[in-house]
Amino acid sequence: MNVERFEASGAPADAAESLRALAPAGVSVSGTVSEIVASVRTRGEQALLEYAERFDGVTGALRVTREECDAALAALDPVVRAGLDVAIANVREVAEAGLVGDKALTLPEGQQVTIREVPVRRAAIYTPGGRNPYPSTVVMGVVAARAAGVDEVVVCAPGAHPVILAACALCGADEVWRMGGAHAVAAFAYGTETVDRVDVIAGPGSLYVQEAKRQVSGDVGIDGFAGPSDVLILASGDADVDLVVADLLAQAEHGIGTIVALVTDDAALAHEVAARLDETEDSDAAAAVVVVDDLDTGLAVAEAFAPEHLQLVGSGAEPFVDRVRSAGCVFVGRESGTAFGDYVAGSNHTLPTGGAARFTSGLSTRQFRRRMSVVRIGPAADALARAGVPIAEAEGFTRHADSMRVRENPSG
Repeated sequence: MNVERFEASGAPADAAESLRALAPAGVSVSGTVSEIVASVRTRGEQALLEYAERFDGVTGALRVTREECDAALAALDPVVRAGLDVAIANVREVAEAGLVGDKALTLPEGQQVTIREVPVRRAAIYTPGGRNPYPSTVVMGVVAARAAGVDEVVVCAPGAHPVILAACALCGADEVWRMGGAHAVAAFAYGTETVDRVDVIAGPGSLYVQEAKRQVSGDVGIDGFAGPSDVLILASGDADVDLVVADLLAQAEHGIGTIVALVTDDAALAHEVAARLDETEDSDAAAAVVVVDDLDTGLAVAEAFAPEHLQLVGSGAEPFVDRVRSAGCVFVGRESGTAFGDYVAGSNHTLPTGGAARFTSGLSTRQFRRRMSVVRIGPAADALARAGVPIAEAEGFTRHADSMRVRENPSG
């Protein structure tokens, strides 16, 4: 692994930008995706079957039967099942803790406004195909949607790997489809003869999947855009070198585009970690070690970088936890490796990437619920009309004004 070494002598934002620049620039697939999405949207099932055969290698039924999922679960290694059971229980408990009940307000004029949270009816969880199956992504998506109260949760499972099907059975997915890519996203966004459209599409995927989510986002809800992974470890000099290296190498397994970085005020720790990473020859991830004058500057670098995963390690770094504002998920202490969050900690591993942690959150029940107001004006109509009519007239909306005025109390 080629490790970049530099000192953050300038503005923290400059150091963060240097870290982001380590990842190779992405290529545009907008045109190709636009063609696929438009074709599925207009030609429906015929186009979907053509693309599924071309990209997924599927020539039979696209929908996986319940019997196939149950058979995969029965054949699952008991140790893997036990691990998934722990992950499901923990993710469910954390997800349910994020639910917010309805809130009713009575305002000064007497009207009542109730803020209701309601789940969407149908959601799709995209599970990446590629080199390895990701049952953990099934857990993170399906369990969060179920906790949110979604009526129908469907899974997009290119390759339909047995461990994916087993995870779908464990999590209670209503439908599983052996397809992926932009055509699958388009099918769920717009529907076909056999695929019912959904209200939300969530989950990570390839560049084509993310571009498709972007293109359909005006017609269906999405959780965000999942790019290459990253981890930044802010560590003081007493951090355990072995654990720091293990955590950086673990995240580096995500491959090309992944960024793993250590930020520290201890030159000896930086040198040792960099030397250990240099010895690694089986990783395509980008690695960096940044030496800062002090950990306050290190935190500023982390905040500007807005990592998907932030680890605070060592007696000097761990107290900063309450000052962190821009990270997808924060792991505190020597035992809190990011890998636990990827599987069994209970936090969701579908997190904002590419610096998006500055303004968005990881996957939770929020993406599967929406808020709406229920308004009862009642006797407050008179006071509110007297306040609202002048505003409507100032905007030139005379009929808006009339609608409120006819509810005024003439004797008021």
